[in-house]
Amino acid sequence: MKIGVLALQGDFREHIATLTSLGIDSYAVKTVEELTSVDALVIPGGESTTISKLAIAFGIMEPIRLRIAQGMPVYGSCAGMILLSKKIIDAASEQESFGGIDITVRRNAFGRQVDSFESKLVVKGIPGEPVQAIFIRAPWVESAGVDVEVLASVEIDGQSHPVAVRQNNALATSFHPEISGDSRIHRYFVEEICQPAVGK
Repeated sequence: MKIGVLALQGDFREHIATLTSLGIDSYAVKTVEELTSVDALVIPGGESTTISKLAIAFGIMEPIRLRIAQGMPVYGSCAGMILLSKKIIDAASEQESFGGIDITVRRNAFGRQVDSFESKLVVKGIPGEPVQAIFIRAPWVESAGVDVEVLASVEIDGQSHPVAVRQNNALATSFHPEISGDSRIHRYFVEEICQPAVGK
């Protein structure tokens, strides 16, 4: 199994390192040719607007959309969650998404860079102690379709906001497991989404 990490912008190196630590063949993906050579794709944290515009410029936006629609396993963290959403609140001008999860997300929902924080989260499907979740200019899920499974939420001012979701072949978190030193989210993606899909 080969997992690609979209390497247009953002912390793609950290995702590659985490996957490699799990013994997974992982590769930087920038071109359509590189995309066709992988079985699954990770969309990293970074600037969602920049990643969107570069994906269009590199001619890889539509091929990624098509692969996701055809069932390619995909995981997005932070900006990756935004790019996997169906609708973006406060989207930047001309910002597009790949789609894949029936959610509406709010960009920078927790505030600016200075409002970044860490929290212990119980994530459905992740055994052991709570996950150390790192939120950096993170989105949250404003609303989700009936087929979307919420794996984790945080409570802000008495309201619960989903921050980890799954729908079919797609997984998204608004936090950054790739920089936490905890590989359990990546392991979940590999074992619960990638391996069943690739094994079909």
